[in-house]
Amino acid sequence: MDLDELEAAISLLVTQMENQPEDRHEFYLQIREKLNEMRAFGMPLPSDLVKLEKELEAEFAADMPG
Repeated sequence: MDLDELEAAISLLVTQMENQPEDRHEFYLQIREKLNEMRAFGMPLPSDLVKLEKELEAEFAADMPG
């Protein structure tokens, strides 16, 4: 998948999150997967999405029991 395809996929995920906020955990998993693909190919990561990934990760970590 090239950078344009990844950016389009991420854009679609963000739009879906805006329209279906109840699926935040699924969104987090998908955005994490796409960013990991970008990392694997050495592509530059959009800083706003990296920040969002970290915020969602912290949110879901706080919800974990224990």
